[in-house]
Amino acid sequence: MTDTVSDYLTRVRNAIKANHRVVEVPASNLKKEITKILFEKGYILNYKFEETENKQGSIKIALKYHPVTKISAIRSLDRVSSPGLRKYTGATKMPRVLNGLGIAIVSTSKGVITDKEAKKLNVGGEVLCYIS
Repeated sequence: MTDTVSDYLTRVRNAIKANHRVVEVPASNLKKEITKILFEKGYILNYKFEETENKQGSIKIALKYHPVTKISAIRSLDRVSSPGLRKYTGATKMPRVLNGLGIAIVSTSKGVITDKEAKKLNVGGEVLCYIS
């Protein structure tokens, strides 16, 4: 597997389309940081990092749905930068997702943060994905 972040986003996207409550993905430090951001911003209900027999471990993510309409809190997950075509951006040209209603997850020298936090810290980096 060359693009693990894309695999992570695809597993979550497929689980949402199938109306699953929980999705399990293989863990990595980058995926753990993305999961923490999704939880902090209210896109997922909860998460749990589990150790498995192999050293890699896994992440169990409880997806968030509206109680009445059963619509997911995550409308779209779009991968921006890929191993074959990296997309870097500066602090002043940080992308706006859905005119500020969504978030862009950026890998910077300060860690994996959202686009709004990157603007505050005045750092640029690799745009990993858009979430709305």
